[in-house]
Amino acid sequence: MSITQQHVLDVHRARRHGEPAPPAPGAHDWQVMRELRDRHQLRAALAGRPAHGRVRRALSRLLAPRPRSAR
Repeated sequence: MSITQQHVLDVHRARRHGEPAPPAPGAHDWQVMRELRDRHQLRAALAGRPAHGRVRRALSRLLAPRPRSAR
């Protein structure tokens, strides 16, 4: 049975029991990948390894001195 056939069967069962339909296969793949990346970055920070990528850019924006506007 393919994953698509299993999903159709699960949707059919859910409708017969009056339950909400399950999400389509692959609907939350990107969210899972983001959560895994965030967990990896958190564990790295707790272990004392330096931040990189988006975390480092965000920190540099927060900590960098801002130029004063001329008035």
